[in-house]
Amino acid sequence: MPFPIPNRARSGEVLASLFVSLCATTMLAAQAETDLLTKYAPSDIQGGSRIYTAQCAACHGPNGDGVAKVDLRSGKFSRASSDDDLRKLITTGVSGTAMPPFKFDSPQLNMIVAYLRNMREFGSHTVKVGEALRGQTVFEAKGKCITCHRVNGKGSRIGPDLSDIGGSRTAEVLERSLLDPNASIQPANRFVRAVTRDGKTVRGRRLNEDSYTVQIIDEQEHLVSLVKADLREYTVIKTSAMPSYKDTLNADERADVIAYLLSLKGSQ
Repeated sequence: MPFPIPNRARSGEVLASLFVSLCATTMLAAQAETDLLTKYAPSDIQGGSRIYTAQCAACHGPNGDGVAKVDLRSGKFSRASSDDDLRKLITTGVSGTAMPPFKFDSPQLNMIVAYLRNMREFGSHTVKVGEALRGQTVFEAKGKCITCHRVNGKGSRIGPDLSDIGGSRTAEVLERSLLDPNASIQPANRFVRAVTRDGKTVRGRRLNEDSYTVQIIDEQEHLVSLVKADLREYTVIKTSAMPSYKDTLNADERADVIAYLLSLKGSQ
């Protein structure tokens, strides 16, 4: 038996109903995202970002994807479904893995959970990104960044090579590095100060270290290997050698530098 063909009025009603349903679904999805962002205090999200950079980024990476099969920015966690689960996981660690327990107090736990829940959106709408070509000029001239950093074979080796920084850092992380380098320094990039038995002081960025020796690149870009038993003093410097650009560069210049750094994906 053939199906009846609906008249135009009936077809219009069906289309209108489908349109209303689609709009409602879209609005619900947008509301869900808004609810997620407003569930946590902005100050907690900001604070959690700083804690994450200092305590978590060394293993998980600044974008949350440094551990195989773990993507913290996805907002989905295989071992935790609720905020309480996340707090417990962070506090107790994960047995049989490299994830250690952390002794955060309750406010700190709330901050790191708030940041993890908002990691994907955090900074995506608040960080101004300018123009990469202008940013390169600021980076090399006014910012004097190449006196410490190297990009695609150009610049100094004193600081970390930034040739592929855009593939491993978000705009938010880069902005924080420019404004407050001490809040975002990675352990692998710390500088050390050593004093030999004869009184010679050596300072530079640590490249490798074991129980007996340490290799650094000093402030003259020389590779230096030191035997710890031959040192009178050895100190890992906890503050960043990089200055803050909060006052050195204006907001537009910082935005351009961020755009330039994001464009660096490695030598082509």
